[in-house]
Amino acid sequence: SNARRNMRDININTPKLRANAFSEHQEIVELAKSNSTRLLNTCRSFFPTFFDELKKINQDLKKSELIFCIYLKLGFSSKEVAIYTFVTPKAIQNRKNRLRKKLNIASDIDIYKWFDDL
Repeated sequence: SNARRNMRDININTPKLRANAFSEHQEIVELAKSNSTRLLNTCRSFFPTFFDELKKINQDLKKSELIFCIYLKLGFSSKEVAIYTFVTPKAIQNRKNRLRKKLNIASDIDIYKWFDDL
């Protein structure tokens, strides 16, 4: 039921993920939340073009940066990514800023919108 689903959402205290192919893919969401080592390869197998597009912009992205791109594509907040990856929200904010430079994302552009459109 709807009420039960809403209660579950409240319990896990997570805002609604941005609806896209990644966030609709439950396995990927779970792998991301558990900081699984399988996250990158699973995403690569389901969404190869996402990584091709990133590579067109910058072919020198590190594995850790590609994984971070997945978290942004999923629409997780800095605080959520910090919790799932065991670092501080400030560190995630810094990582976002470095990634903006590497992908040429202007500071006035919403990074989540940018990933939505990728």
